[in-house]
Amino acid sequence: MRVVIQRVKQASVSVHGVLVSEIQKGLLILLGIETNDTQQDIDWLVAKVAKLRIFEDSKGLMNKSLQDMQAEVIVVSQFTLHASTKKGNRPSFIRAAKPDVAIPLYQGFIDGLQKQLNKKVQTGEFGAMMDVALINDGPVTISIDTKNKE
Repeated sequence: MRVVIQRVKQASVSVHGVLVSEIQKGLLILLGIETNDTQQDIDWLVAKVAKLRIFEDSKGLMNKSLQDMQAEVIVVSQFTLHASTKKGNRPSFIRAAKPDVAIPLYQGFIDGLQKQLNKKVQTGEFGAMMDVALINDGPVTISIDTKNKE
């Protein structure tokens, strides 16, 4: 699994002009799933995301986590995070999981994060063409890959 995490002042997701999710201060998480991802990837990533200290404390230092802040979250599926651009100029998405594999893992990540945070996690719509709007806070953008544990 691969994520791009953006600390936001606000974010929203719309599908065909209809607002499906909206948050204020929190994280927008773009989640890419590979064919060989497992429950172990979900468990590791949920713990990492929930405890990642990227929110500012009273001294302006990034010392607070999503759990500490009880901030809001939107998770959006994004298979393009697994694009390979090694050959030619057209990206290949061969490593991205097909929906029959990806959907249960995507839902498992959302369920795990909700349980870890003890709150509802907003989402996009899996497989849909989405309009994602955000005001990046900082900007702070972090990428994490479960295969590299970084």
